Amino acid sequence: MDNIRAKKHLGQHFLHDDNTAQKIVDGLKSNCKTVVEVGPGMGVLTKKLVTKEIENFFVVEIDKESVAYLNEALPELSPNILEKDFLKLDLSEIATSNMAVIGNFPYNISSQIMFKVLENRNIVDEAVGMFQKEVAQRIACKPGSKEYGILSVLIQAWYNVEYLFSVSRGVFAPPPKVESGVIRLTRNEVNSLSCDEDLFKKVVKVTFNQRRKTIHNSIKGLGLGTVVLPEKFAKERPEQLSVAQFVELTLCVQEQLEI
Repeated sequence: MDNIRAKKHLGQHFLHDDNTAQKIVDGLKSNCKTVVEVGPGMGVLTKKLVTKEIENFFVVEIDKESVAYLNEALPELSPNILEKDFLKLDLSEIATSNMAVIGNFPYNISSQIMFKVLENRNIVDEAVGMFQKEVAQRIACKPGSKEYGILSVLIQAWYNVEYLFSVSRGVFAPPPKVESGVIRLTRNEVNSLSCDEDLFKKVVKVTFNQRRKTIHNSIKGLGLGTVVLPEKFAKERPEQLSVAQFVELTLCVQEQLEI
């Protein structure tokens, strides 16, 4: 099986550049006991990862053709090749802590993969992934940027994010229509937020969904009635607020709900 047909509905763009693959693998820094590769495709990353000293290495692939190829190319890995949908996988069945997630992520589900990582933040200590460049920049950017948004805040609440490098279209087959970027997430020391976490997510989402409005006006989208905000928040727009300020904003809303 020399070639696998990339499937558009799975968002597949197979990486074929050896140097880029090595740089992605080298992005793993934390020496996690368990590493899970998402969407290995033709196994360009996989073949490099199997040479690393990883205690438990798994690949998760939904494409039957890719699974058959990997079983043939890397028979020693066969017991750890999981023919499953990563988004539906219970990661705690693989490991309960000290996990890293890596991959040339399918762009059509890359944000969902990040939300899956967030849901499993007590298990996943690190993630290194290839994304559409704009998405990678959005996750990594700081307050004050027009790219700063929902993903930026929710991920940076729990992870330190580094933009590692950009990738040109020519290293893929077929080439995607967009440029790509690789980022690394490393779990920070936050174990819990000082506000209600569900309300925090709602505040972040409702304010960014109306990002042209001031916080004072967009917060009305929560449907909570009149919420009185400190002056420092009322006239700001969401892209100006850091994670810590969003926590503070959420506490303001939460306190008024409890009155």
